[in-house]
Amino acid sequence: MQTTLLLDMAADGMPDRIAVGGADGSLTYAQLASHAQAGGAFLAEQPGDKTVYIGMNGMALPLGLFASGLAGKPFTPLNYRLADADLIRLLERSAPAVAIVDADMLPRVTGTEGIVFVTSEDFVAACRDGASAGVEAPFSDEEIAVLLFTSGTTGDPKAAVLRHANLTSYVISSVEFMAAGDDEAALVSVPPYHIAGISAVLTGVYSGRRIVYLPNFTPEAWVDAAARENITHAMVVPTMLGRVLDLLEQRAEKLPHLRVLSYGGGRMPQTVIERALKLLPHVGFVNAYGLTETSSTIAVLTPDDHRSAIASEDPAIRRRLGSVGQALPAVELEVRNPDGGPCAAGEAGEVHVRGEQIAGEYMGQSLLDGEGWFATKDAGFLDDEGYLFIEGRLDDVIVRGGENISPGEIEDVLRTHPGVADVAVLGLPDVQWGEKVAAVIVAADPAPDAVELADWVKSRLRSTKTPETWDFRDELPYNETGKLLRRVLKAELATAQE
Repeated sequence: MQTTLLLDMAADGMPDRIAVGGADGSLTYAQLASHAQAGGAFLAEQPGDKTVYIGMNGMALPLGLFASGLAGKPFTPLNYRLADADLIRLLERSAPAVAIVDADMLPRVTGTEGIVFVTSEDFVAACRDGASAGVEAPFSDEEIAVLLFTSGTTGDPKAAVLRHANLTSYVISSVEFMAAGDDEAALVSVPPYHIAGISAVLTGVYSGRRIVYLPNFTPEAWVDAAARENITHAMVVPTMLGRVLDLLEQRAEKLPHLRVLSYGGGRMPQTVIERALKLLPHVGFVNAYGLTETSSTIAVLTPDDHRSAIASEDPAIRRRLGSVGQALPAVELEVRNPDGGPCAAGEAGEVHVRGEQIAGEYMGQSLLDGEGWFATKDAGFLDDEGYLFIEGRLDDVIVRGGENISPGEIEDVLRTHPGVADVAVLGLPDVQWGEKVAAVIVAADPAPDAVELADWVKSRLRSTKTPETWDFRDELPYNETGKLLRRVLKAELATAQE
């Protein structure tokens, strides 16, 4: 199945329902389909074999995604927050292409060889005013639908390949067609170049939920939009949720229309989700774990899981609040030891997944093994009932004297200290032990000292897991999708140590 068929089905089944609506206008499903047809015809006439998108959330995004599918040109959103030189390098790697660019961003990239530019406003106008007949999607669902560049924290960004079959498999196995009520609306604040931004379009269309875009996240803009648009569903990253909760408490607001709030993209501090469950008891919280290479979510901690965990006095059930839940029915999931064998319950290893939605591919390179399994490079373990706990990236695991130490475990303990507002734990080179444990602390008021925090950890974990190095800062570095830039901290601390 092709992604464009999802829109065709929605347009046939609910033509008059609003598909996209907000400050920049609205389109019904019938209009979105006809406008995408016109956009597909427009893009098909342009030179190049890709459609690049450099812009913020708005009407041009869903139109560009579906029009690109109809034109047979992979939709390639780029990170507009990159430095100009880095953005241009990705644009050059995408050539030849047509690029849909927000007008205020156009001066940053104009003149790049092999690129034909059209502003987002002009593209939306071409979709609205152009002929909508005569464009058909590529025949094979094995054609590339989307290219997403990785963050490139350990080298040049790689182009992750997502084919129509991968994306549609995820959608139809995780979302019920036309299941949304006509009063439901989803607030999308994740950027277009993130897999969650792509999946929000596809799942929103297939379910029949109105999509409302927030161009730039601030807690004030998010809460205001949620209240104004009667938002029922939304997705945030952990850093966003904490700021939203602060504002809701400050304003004494409850967002009564909100029904489901999903989170993902980074480790959620247990103290934050516990606070959210208490502040918004009418909301169903969902922890969605996935990767770009897996076409979005592969495991889910459901609202019922959240409520059961927060209400339970059984430590094994209670701690599931810190898990990412169980694998989706269409996904096979295993945790494997370094020898490739399956880990027992509670034993940490590398998470592997298999299924039709699993792309596991970079441009020119398949990452799947001979049996179709994809190694995520995430460290984690399963409990007795198949709940998955993610401990971080394998590269982030601290190896001290031959012992593997999970940074997340130590971070969770430190976050329970009332004087810790935020924390990152990482390994630094050590002559005697190979690596030593270091902690970077953002202190609350009153601020604790290193001795107090070391005693706190030592009384709850083994002494080998107690940080030896402490660094206090005003804030930690995160990217725009909420991922802690652990490698940035590690490089800074290693340089300081040297």
